[in-house]
Amino acid sequence: MTVPGVILATMAETAAALGHVRDQVGRALTGFLDRQRALAAEITDEMLPAIDAVADVLAGGKRLRPAFCYWGWRGAGEADCTEILTAAAALELLHASALVHDDVLDDSDTRRGKPTIHRRFAALHAAAGWRGSAAPFGKGIAILLGDLLLAWSDELFHASGLPTSALSRGRPVLDVMRTEVMAGQYLDLLEQATGSGSVAGALRVVTYKTAKYTIERPLHLGAALAGPQATDPGLIRGYTGYGLPLGAAFQLRDDMLGIFGDPAETGKPAGDDIREGKRTVLAAVARAKATQEQAGALDRLLGNPSIGEAGVAEFRQLLTETGAVAECEAMIDRYVTEALAALESAPVTAAARAALAELAITTTARSD
Repeated sequence: MTVPGVILATMAETAAALGHVRDQVGRALTGFLDRQRALAAEITDEMLPAIDAVADVLAGGKRLRPAFCYWGWRGAGEADCTEILTAAAALELLHASALVHDDVLDDSDTRRGKPTIHRRFAALHAAAGWRGSAAPFGKGIAILLGDLLLAWSDELFHASGLPTSALSRGRPVLDVMRTEVMAGQYLDLLEQATGSGSVAGALRVVTYKTAKYTIERPLHLGAALAGPQATDPGLIRGYTGYGLPLGAAFQLRDDMLGIFGDPAETGKPAGDDIREGKRTVLAAVARAKATQEQAGALDRLLGNPSIGEAGVAEFRQLLTETGAVAECEAMIDRYVTEALAALESAPVTAAARAALAELAITTTARSD
């Protein structure tokens, strides 16, 4: 990828600023959870394990959506303040909601190196010897907690301390963001059910489930919260020109790590995407480039929940042999270069340009 020189010159100065965002978002979430834990305790102590489970989900993560929201605000010319960081932290609650529900939909065992919420409460049910079946109990609790996190995201957003006028400007963007990510999840399930496996179909899922949700809309939200001056079409176009290709690159990298990454780093067992039959861009490219024999092997392995390490290794080999890995690496480079070019010409502040460039590099970097 090519990093424009004007951006490269200032990227080295941004690490502390990015750390500041992570720390302040974490502080806002901790304070919010402390208040919710106190309220839960007033209802019943039996609620506390649920609050602890939610806290564990929120403890990890890169805080990407809050970071992009914050830098969307800063890029529009606004200064650092506690209120924007609190409003941005609401996106982490939204993301946690999506993760909890996604784990139920995929029947995943782990998230960020720990049991998923539905597995956690199924185990609690089984250990206590309660009535009924443990698995439906765990899934029911997870659905409720995912819904609670979604409600909490709205609560924290409106309690951020930003003026009512700013929140009114931001609300339509937040509404669209939530609808789009649900649409992306719907399309993802549809792709798995129909087994279309096309590259175009996989990229459509990436656009709505990741690119818009993770980068473009958080940037738009930060700009909307910043003020009427931030509705400059050039700024919004710049954020879109940067956000959509970077979001695609980010998801492609995540797909690669899901199959080739170290579970200690990713927090999920390598090969889960294969067993779950995820119709990723990586899998779609492999299928499109495969010989008839290779295509048969890919179809036999993808979506087979019983494949062991040997099957995962075979799938990895097929991804490499078909040229899918090399092509996806080239796609990542192209997308990042496109995003950085759009960022260079966008009417944003120098500090935001440097921070967003650093985020583009760190969110798509290889792990080896």
